[in-house]
Amino acid sequence: MEDLADMDRSTIRVRASLSGLAVTAAIVLGACSSAATPPPAATAAASAAPTAVAPSATGVATLAAATGSVGTYLTGASGMTLYTYKPDTSSPGKSACNGTCAANWPPFEVAAGSTPTAGSGVTGVIATIARDDGTTQVTYKGAPLYYFKGDSAAGDTKGQGIGGIWFVAAP
Repeated sequence: MEDLADMDRSTIRVRASLSGLAVTAAIVLGACSSAATPPPAATAAASAAPTAVAPSATGVATLAAATGSVGTYLTGASGMTLYTYKPDTSSPGKSACNGTCAANWPPFEVAAGSTPTAGSGVTGVIATIARDDGTTQVTYKGAPLYYFKGDSAAGDTKGQGIGGIWFVAAP
């Protein structure tokens, strides 16, 4: 390597700038890769679920209303669309979506003892139920709420109408 005394000042500045850019790039790439890894609680709930689903189990649950091509619907963590499951109506206060179903349709969960809240445009009764696996799921007007693993960004409503039994949750 060249001795610093032998380099002119412009060469030193260029090398320092390049080193700074390399450090900045490493920091940015590191932040992006860690943000894409869901926390263990979300991974246990649904390993194939979009990353945006992960915050649902944080204990802070706020339901909000959004409007899109399917009309006005409820959203949960990170603005992700929430759905209802028609078979849930046969057993009020209980989720009928467990196992593989819950892997594809992750429940909107909160920490036990948490109180979900209503955001702008949400006027119905928000509560929670205990799931078969012991977790706590948020309900709206008595209906358990779910995400869809096929939705990858806020505003996606790809689960609407699937099988004639999954529907965006309306406020």
